[in-house]
Amino acid sequence: MVSGAHALSSEAREFIALSKELEPVQCEKRKLRREIVLAEAEHRETKELRQRFARLNRDPATARREKRLAELEPRLRHSSDPEDLEAISRASREAFYRCD
Repeated sequence: MVSGAHALSSEAREFIALSKELEPVQCEKRKLRREIVLAEAEHRETKELRQRFARLNRDPATARREKRLAELEPRLRHSSDPEDLEAISRASREAFYRCD
C-alpha cells in the first residue's frame, strides 16, 4: 500500500485497494482500447478485440469493484483529507506506468 496510508481516510484506502485489485483488468482494457483504435485506423476488423473487451466487462467481480470505485470517486473528489487525493493520484500514476 501507499506509505503514510495510516493518514488516509478509510474511503481512500478502499479506493486504492480496489484499484490495485483491478489493475490487471484495467491494463488489459487499456491495451485492448489501443489495439482497437489502431485496427480502426488501419481499417482492420475489430470484432475479436471488442469481444475480448466485452468479456472483461461482463466479469461479475470486476463489475462490482468498478461500481464501488465509481461510488467512491465523487466522495473522494470532495474529501476533507488533503492526503487522499495526493495518495490516489500517486497510486494511479504508478499503476499506469506498470501497465506498459
